Amino acid sequence: MGSADRIIRLLVAALIAVLYVTNVITGTLAIVLAVLAGVFVFTSLVGFCPLYTLVGLNTCGSKKA
Repeated sequence: MGSADRIIRLLVAALIAVLYVTNVITGTLAIVLAVLAGVFVFTSLVGFCPLYTLVGLNTCGSKKA
């Protein structure tokens, strides 16, 4: 997972948290988005997304030898 992907995921998670705290999102939608935000934060910190492996996506830049 590339740096830009990690930053975007963390920003989206922060946005969801702000929307939840300000009661813009509530109920079932808030719960679903909170779980999604948690997954985004976890995968950003770990640097690995299992879904990317399944679909063959790689956002990490190529390493020079």
